[in-house]
Amino acid sequence: MSDECCAANEKIMILSCSGGSNVGQLSNQAAVELTREGFGKMYCLAGIGGRLSGFIQSARDVNTMITIDGCSLGCARAVLEEANVPLRQYLIITDLGIEKNKDFDLRQDQLRMVKESVRAACENGRR
Repeated sequence: MSDECCAANEKIMILSCSGGSNVGQLSNQAAVELTREGFGKMYCLAGIGGRLSGFIQSARDVNTMITIDGCSLGCARAVLEEANVPLRQYLIITDLGIEKNKDFDLRQDQLRMVKESVRAACENGRR
């Protein structure tokens, strides 16, 4: 699985929270859209959390990865820590000033902000 998903010349691996709040869903939607735009490749955080060895090894082997958490609870970060996958670039959406709530009608301006922040975090990480 490692060769198939995350060879060294692959794009950025994107791991996202998909929690039950607006910021969890913004995280997930940003990952989907960035993948569609060719920026990176969304990857299965649940596979890592489920301790599936191929998923874990792929995440360990990839050169460039960003993890997006909706809030400071850090569920996505915790999944990686439990699987001994190093945290590389990391973004918490509530740190962008977006308030966590249960409104699933995602705002396009907030989605754009998250995507821009992901791109910036990855650029800063490459320097």
